[in-house]
Amino acid sequence: MRLRLGTRYLLLGSVLSLALMAALGGCSGGAGGGGGGQAGSQPTATNTMAFKVELPVTDTPTPVVVNGTVMPTATPGATGTALPTRTPWPTKAPTSAPSDDPAMVYVPGGTFIFGSMDKAEESPRQEAQIDGFNIDSYPVTNTDYQAYVQATGAEAPRHWEGGVIPAGKENHPVVWVSWEDANAYCAWAGKRLPTEMEWEKAARGQDGRKYPWGDAFSSANVNSSESGLRDTSPVDRYAAGASPYGAEDMVGNVWEWTADWFDAYRGSLYYMDRFGETHKVYRGGSWFDGADSVTTTTRGSGEPAFRFSTLGFRCAR
Repeated sequence: MRLRLGTRYLLLGSVLSLALMAALGGCSGGAGGGGGGQAGSQPTATNTMAFKVELPVTDTPTPVVVNGTVMPTATPGATGTALPTRTPWPTKAPTSAPSDDPAMVYVPGGTFIFGSMDKAEESPRQEAQIDGFNIDSYPVTNTDYQAYVQATGAEAPRHWEGGVIPAGKENHPVVWVSWEDANAYCAWAGKRLPTEMEWEKAARGQDGRKYPWGDAFSSANVNSSESGLRDTSPVDRYAAGASPYGAEDMVGNVWEWTADWFDAYRGSLYYMDRFGETHKVYRGGSWFDGADSVTTTTRGSGEPAFRFSTLGFRCAR
């Protein structure tokens, strides 16, 4: 009985001691709150743990709240579509010395005016540098192409009925030939197709003229729609329309295949779906085309297998 009472007194004493300590602590706090001197000297606990909130990574912008109102967020603009890679210059051809082939003319290297501002695909007009080369004086004729067909077994053009050149057209430019046909013929002849830049230099010289003979159109110099022939003509019929280097029939009569893919010129901002390595360039216009298209800068294009009645070629070396 005495043991139980002693235990109770011990517990009661402990409780009273704790109550006294709490009361004393409250008094100290009250003095501090009133601006007493001792409270100001008490150490203050410092939180040394950095507080950091990790937000989830998301494509959705975090909403901005101002005075309880969710502000609208900007909608990203449309992403620009990248343009296809463009070839900065036409194919570079090897430098050549003057040929002893009487059927070719030599075009010296150097700078010349290339392109025009007349049509978007011909722009920009600029100065270009080119190496010397040789080019056929005339487009390849039906007679020329016949020798190739007989020597190689190549397919004859579709307008040669029974494989025979139409009567009276032996000296007319061959037509209905694809880029592939033209390329194969030039290789067989020990030559190649001219690059687009070579073709233009051979046609206009250095001074940037619109036609091989100058800047003024003359129907006496070219087989265009203005001539009224409405068909091909002998390649040597329009000698007055020769270029500064002596190449004849460079414009009109038939378009002429070149070695290059159809693409934008260096510095051009113009774009067409067929730019790139899908279509080959042909130049010069034909008997079907008018004065604005039988120029030294006019460009056309077709797939390598394309053939047509106004499309021929000449070779270079």
